[in-house]
Amino acid sequence: MFGKGLTRRAALAGVVAAPLVRTAWAEDPPKASVALLRLSSSGPVFFAQEKGWFKEAGLDLAIKDFTAAAQPPLAVVSGDADFGMTAFTAGFYNLAAKGGLKVIAAQSAEKPGYPLVAIAVTKAAWDAGIRSIKDFAGKRIGMTTAGSSMHYSIEIVARKHGIDPKTITMVPLNSLPNMAAAFKGGNVDGALFPVTTWRQVEADSGGHLIAWVGDETPWQLGGVFTSPKTIAERRPVVEKFIAGYQRGATAYNEAFGKRENGKIVPGPGYDELLKIVATAVKQSPQLVSEGLPYIDPMGRLDVGDIYKQVELWKAQGQVARDADPKTFVDLTFVKGHFNVPG
Repeated sequence: MFGKGLTRRAALAGVVAAPLVRTAWAEDPPKASVALLRLSSSGPVFFAQEKGWFKEAGLDLAIKDFTAAAQPPLAVVSGDADFGMTAFTAGFYNLAAKGGLKVIAAQSAEKPGYPLVAIAVTKAAWDAGIRSIKDFAGKRIGMTTAGSSMHYSIEIVARKHGIDPKTITMVPLNSLPNMAAAFKGGNVDGALFPVTTWRQVEADSGGHLIAWVGDETPWQLGGVFTSPKTIAERRPVVEKFIAGYQRGATAYNEAFGKRENGKIVPGPGYDELLKIVATAVKQSPQLVSEGLPYIDPMGRLDVGDIYKQVELWKAQGQVARDADPKTFVDLTFVKGHFNVPG
């Protein structure tokens, strides 16, 4: 009897204790947020969120939407978001150089065969004989803002063709609608447009495509970043975020990564993932399919190119002279980055 009673008490104790054990093992996953623009370049996050890959990695992630490239870095620096992703700009590098940001993975990249940013001229400019980048000297070329990714693209494409960028009048117009209006009205000779915007401008205003930036000069267009404080205090959270992001980037690359003559060769999951992006960016699948950038399947950075970008901006006085990418590029979360300086 004594043994049987002990067994019963032990069993009852086990029933009482079981919920406590389950609670300890079933703690809510840590929460985090990512600041981004609703563009196709944010596709890996949209996929990982929709398909539950961040949750499987052990992270409760919230997406915070922004409308300008300058906003996600500021959100991370201020603590309004834990992670961010956007195009690299002079302003981004200034924040990073001051200790506010750490680049941890790649976002989109300009690459041959991926029509992403169009270099175009107006019909009047074309008729006047402007047929190539070499004809841009002395001409007015529209862009968003000084220090932007469009500004950088003009700089490096001009240098490739032996044109001093200082001979080009780069006209900051602050927004794509303003650029489209200036192009249509003949207030500029040419401009750089994201492909989806260019298709609409071409239909409305005519004009001629000169080249795609990626075909001219490939470069690391964007990145994924966080704050030094997040890395120091919440490193496991960063690792979980990267795990989910890499699954999304791999799926993106498998579905959209193969190209032939500038056209997508649909891969596994193409229709499903295209629909997810289209819903996220509020565009038709057809329009989205025309502007899907290259994204490395593991989020690997072209580190050497980041160094080149910083040097160009430093030479122009857009970034502080003491800015050193070694201090704000963290290569420990993703393996196999490219062109890492010795």
